[in-house]
Amino acid sequence: MEFLEAAKEAALAAGQVLEEWAGKFTVSEKGPADLVTEADVAAQNAIVSVLQPRFPQHGFLGEEGLRHAAGVGDFRWIIDPLDGTTNYVHRFPYYAVSIALEQAGELVAGVIYDPSKRELFAARRGAGATLNNQPLQTSRFQRLRDAMVIASFPPNAKSDSSPLKRFLHVINHAQTVHRSGSAALNLAYVAAGRLDGYWSTSLKAWDMAAGVLIAREAGGRATRMDGSLLDLAIPDILCTNGTALHEELSLRLGEVESGTAP
Repeated sequence: MEFLEAAKEAALAAGQVLEEWAGKFTVSEKGPADLVTEADVAAQNAIVSVLQPRFPQHGFLGEEGLRHAAGVGDFRWIIDPLDGTTNYVHRFPYYAVSIALEQAGELVAGVIYDPSKRELFAARRGAGATLNNQPLQTSRFQRLRDAMVIASFPPNAKSDSSPLKRFLHVINHAQTVHRSGSAALNLAYVAAGRLDGYWSTSLKAWDMAAGVLIAREAGGRATRMDGSLLDLAIPDILCTNGTALHEELSLRLGEVESGTAP
């Protein structure tokens, strides 16, 4: 419980930093790229300043060049201070702070904070998931044709690339398909039942660690796209509400990989 409460405090602190920096975008002579980098680093520093003094033996892995090996206990914090950078720059309210804790490779706590909506998603292994302290439960849709699903793919993806082919193929089978720009919130929304499935082959560990735990603790399932064991070091994830939808979506994605998609 101590770990989760510390993660929540750190996420809220980082979220406040991001919102403060966002106000500078229209009044600064610096370009958006420079400002977002400064905001990113400032938010990451806010997270570390909360966690490191409390857990000095813990390791850290963060998007903004943060690398510290774990000491006693083999704990490591996995941090994305700003997931959804392009959305943030354009003030599109779909970005978040993501913080996870793993011990010996097992996720034990995770928090995703959306500062624009003040929504705090959280989970502790074996204790369920919450949104602003209220229990979360995934949706119960069983069939892809009834499902709202979402994908991530690189911004420079070409029309004939696998990520785009998968996206267009699933459009033919799902009720609706989206692309949002924040992997962390996509996973949190699967946990909350707002989305039914999500996939990507372009993520880093810090993009998905917290969201994977939150989704699983809400009743969801997270694997690689072919249904095999998820590995945070490999950019290949399929996360769903945990129903038969998982197998069906995995099948449709596999049709693109195998070349059997019409």
